[in-house]
Amino acid sequence: MAEWLIYQLKDVHPLWQVFFLSMLPVTELRLAVPIGIALGLSPLSVLLVALAGNFVPVIPLLCLLEPWSRWLSRYSFFERLLAVLFKRTRQKGEKIQKYGSLGLLLFVGIPAPGTGVWTGCLLAFLLGIRFRYAFPAIVGGMVLAGLVVVVASVGAFKLAAYNIWLLLGVVAGVIMVVVLSGRRR
Repeated sequence: MAEWLIYQLKDVHPLWQVFFLSMLPVTELRLAVPIGIALGLSPLSVLLVALAGNFVPVIPLLCLLEPWSRWLSRYSFFERLLAVLFKRTRQKGEKIQKYGSLGLLLFVGIPAPGTGVWTGCLLAFLLGIRFRYAFPAIVGGMVLAGLVVVVASVGAFKLAAYNIWLLLGVVAGVIMVVVLSGRRR
């Protein structure tokens, strides 16, 4: 599916490609950043555009997952499906629940398949993490994942030529805020 999306965007300006690919749950910034860098764009530009694109679904997902769930629960098929999903997620989400918003930040911040912003929002909803704790954790994890992907794509030594260290400071600040806010849900 990712190849099809990339093909569909071939005539679009490369920064817009990065933006749109970052918005999608299939690609997010984990694929959009390396593509943007491979297209010859500045790593800092790619990172900022990818973060903007990856941010777009965060607030709608955090705000709308509960109403969508209630609406779908009116139908018996979806009610059973959601009950199974809730049960399995709560059983397997013990580590994230144990560490609260910090666990959510680290979950989203590790750029592995299935650990992005979309999954983080779903996990926050399923584990009952409130918006005021989930939002900064997910955004902090998104920035952390973006930085990790840029470092992996460009290499740590080449980053010294870019002003990316400022963003590292921002990530450190977000992590501190999340940690200091406690493990409250």
